[in-house]
Amino acid sequence: MIRDLSGPAVWAGLTAFVWYAFGAVPLHIGVSEQLGLSIAQTSSWIFIVWFSGALSSIVASFYFRQPIPITWTIPGLIYLGTLADRFTFAEIVGANLIAGILLLALGLLGVGGRIMRWLPLPIIMGMFGGSILGYVTRMVAATIEDIVIAGTTVGCYLLGRFIANPRIPPVGLAVVGGGVAIAVFGAVGVQPVEWALPSVGLPQMTFSLSAVVAVTLPMVVLAMGLGNVQGLGFLSAQGYAVPVNTISTVVGVNSVVNAFFGGHPATVARTGVAILASPEAGRKSGRYWAAVIAAFLTIFMALAATPVASLLNVLPKTYIFALAGLAILSSLQDALAKAFGGSMPFGALVALVVAMTPFAVFGITSAFWAIIAGLVAALLVERRQLIEFWNESDGSSKK
Repeated sequence: MIRDLSGPAVWAGLTAFVWYAFGAVPLHIGVSEQLGLSIAQTSSWIFIVWFSGALSSIVASFYFRQPIPITWTIPGLIYLGTLADRFTFAEIVGANLIAGILLLALGLLGVGGRIMRWLPLPIIMGMFGGSILGYVTRMVAATIEDIVIAGTTVGCYLLGRFIANPRIPPVGLAVVGGGVAIAVFGAVGVQPVEWALPSVGLPQMTFSLSAVVAVTLPMVVLAMGLGNVQGLGFLSAQGYAVPVNTISTVVGVNSVVNAFFGGHPATVARTGVAILASPEAGRKSGRYWAAVIAAFLTIFMALAATPVASLLNVLPKTYIFALAGLAILSSLQDALAKAFGGSMPFGALVALVVAMTPFAVFGITSAFWAIIAGLVAALLVERRQLIEFWNESDGSSKK
């Protein structure tokens, strides 16, 4: 295991942690404000979803020797924010608990594995590429807006690619170069930091049919039908023998635990996989270390939920946007190659276009509908290839 550890894996882990801290946590805080939660409720929510996910990530990554980052569903969190004026927090917590129980049951029944066998890789990769394309375009916009900080970050990354030395990972060079630029040009914000341990408590739960329909079903779709498909699909595309059913079960357990402390369902992190399982994270056999490092750092972030929230405005957003885009650039390249180098390029193209278009139907974001649209397109235009894929998948599942 020690021999598997490499510099690129370390940098990938650090980069994923930076994204978690400065990309996902501010969104979490914003939704908590939308729901009108107290400091104690917000602290408990943030702590449990990060802590439970980090522990599961460490155990799963070490056991299977694969980069398996388990966090929480960002689309699901955004969806919860839209329900602020429709349900109380107690109703949302109760609906999230039922969603967790359903996710656990689906994992134990092996539904996750069946979903993965029936979804063609080109369509999954087209959807994945369209979903993460926004991070890359936002990197370009950040570079144009802030040529000093973001431009330096991107320039250092390109320098690393030009050097092409495995001991000098491009993303690591971008982290350091951008950090130096921030220090030199005084772009660090000055904000008071509040030091306190997280408050963990059992929230009140209320169960209502309307909340189950409006919250539970969409959360199950977003966590398993969308999040796990994206994350585990990318791992499969990297050549890993992914234990889909086991990981789906772990996600279900995490979701139940999260709900008891006010959290929402877990999932395999789409952006985390894009960073931690990409070629930029080093040798395939050692990329699990990137997930482990990110998870260990995340535990400290969970324990320091309050001061971390105070530090969110210290680093410039353009630096975070540039770093996130650079970190998944190779994953986007790989996803596009697998999407359009396979037997269903039209279905993959439709999935990519739909996924990159921001919209929601019935509260479900475009990435889910991209899979449906890709399958329909393939059925209409690439029917023979799609049926052959299903026949092969059905045959392999019976062996």
